[in-house]
Amino acid sequence: MQEIDAEVIVVDNNSVDESCKMIKNKFSWVILIENDTNKGFSKANNQGAAIAKGKYICILNPDIVVRSKTFVQLINMIDQLPDSGIVGPKLIDGTGLFLNDCKRNIPSPLTSLRRLFGIRLGNVKSYYAKHIGANEIGYVDALSGACLLIKKDHYFLIDGFDEDYFLCGEDIDLCYVLKKKGFQNYYIGNAVAIHYRAESTGRNATYVRQFYGAMRIFYKKHFRSNRFIDIMISIAIRFVAFVLTLQDYTKEKQTVGQFYLVSKDQDLYEKLKAVLPQNIEKISIETFTNLGDQNIEIIFDNNFIAFDDIVDQMQKRISGNVTYKIRPKNCNYIIGSDFNDGKGEVIRF
Repeated sequence: MQEIDAEVIVVDNNSVDESCKMIKNKFSWVILIENDTNKGFSKANNQGAAIAKGKYICILNPDIVVRSKTFVQLINMIDQLPDSGIVGPKLIDGTGLFLNDCKRNIPSPLTSLRRLFGIRLGNVKSYYAKHIGANEIGYVDALSGACLLIKKDHYFLIDGFDEDYFLCGEDIDLCYVLKKKGFQNYYIGNAVAIHYRAESTGRNATYVRQFYGAMRIFYKKHFRSNRFIDIMISIAIRFVAFVLTLQDYTKEKQTVGQFYLVSKDQDLYEKLKAVLPQNIEKISIETFTNLGDQNIEIIFDNNFIAFDDIVDQMQKRISGNVTYKIRPKNCNYIIGSDFNDGKGEVIRF
């Protein structure tokens, strides 16, 4: 990470693995808050923000990989852009694909109906902010809570995240409340981060119920009108949520025909060769673009290639038949996700 005066605050919502132990052992400089229950996304972030000392607050999901210059880019833009409230980067998934939900319009009742039923309604805006290109910079209504930057004074001006939201919806609400205070939210398309979506929750029936439950909270808070319309909107949301909970959210991983390791570490190569099901070949970054795209998986060694370059390379080779894993610096595992809405994979060696 580029040198900035910063503190890292981790709020753990009673995780069942050894996350807290790992943080204490390897990152003793991190400020760790250990909750004895899962307090939800909003409350946990408000806990961390309450003790933050900096001028800015950067909200980060645990399944985000950030380029070293992303924080500096966001800080520079929030200071330069007029009436800036919140800024957020371009997000890509674990295969390099652009994630539309990093720039959105406010889900008004008509916009929500368009999204719920997949229909066009005249000039009604779509849920995703398509007026700004993926690599552009511009004003949008809402950004993703997976990675956003806000000035601390502005965060507490609106009392932070609304804690009525347990999971989902709180980021749109934060953006909308700040927008109603006269601030502008900006999407910064030249700042990029990887978001391994659904790592904390999984994309399943439970998540669907939480998402559409958050939509009902948002509607009641910001768009409640008359009783008849309120009932119709509530019925529509509940109906779509029920139908979607019946779907099969099982994801089938493609069979990898060839693995490629971008590294100079022969010892790492031998260890991966012993645990991977197919052949693995060690390559340099110079040969990266000449590999073809037929069911291959590329493994980046962060000891050898920086996250900035990893993110850039992933965006250059986007194909349904190419998947990626990353070996974090000095770690004995590789991680990655082959889907933008399903849990990823950890392979130890």
